[in-house]
Amino acid sequence: MKQSKYGFLLLIILALPPVANFLESIMILHMHMQMPLLVIAGFFIAPFFQIRFPSFFEKWNQTGVPGILLFSIIMVYWMLPRTMDDALTIWYVELFKFFSIPFLAGIALSDSWNKLVPIGKNVLITSFTLIFIGMSWLYIGSPVQLCNNYLVIEQITLGWGFLLTAIAMIVYLIYTAFVDPADYE
Repeated sequence: MKQSKYGFLLLIILALPPVANFLESIMILHMHMQMPLLVIAGFFIAPFFQIRFPSFFEKWNQTGVPGILLFSIIMVYWMLPRTMDDALTIWYVELFKFFSIPFLAGIALSDSWNKLVPIGKNVLITSFTLIFIGMSWLYIGSPVQLCNNYLVIEQITLGWGFLLTAIAMIVYLIYTAFVDPADYE
């Protein structure tokens, strides 16, 4: 339960105006630092809700697939340039970001990850690898500014961040293809 307190504390710190403004001031920090930290906050908060509502999680996320689907939808939504822009200019969209990423995506990921079979985990990582490659192509290759609140150079930097993350995920997938994680448990 102490873990949940850390999750709530992290969420509060991320929501503080100076912290939020700093992380949202640079495009790559907004996408590759603030949003993953919000997922981590939700991941830590998850036991708080899992203990209070065990039947809900058992009934609706028994295999982990519904939770992973919810996680994927929320995260893909927040990768769109328009939603990043709207989070900076419309207060209720930013409020939705601070609710949806930790409470819908983070908690869903936490509840689902251990329920998935290894092939399901690899399918999720492969899917996000392909999405990240596509997003890198979009952000690097676009001849126009996609986000009104960020410069084109920040857009290109974010694209390279997506590409490097995709490469890291490919390395992980290759590693897991040749090494059985059960050997190290």
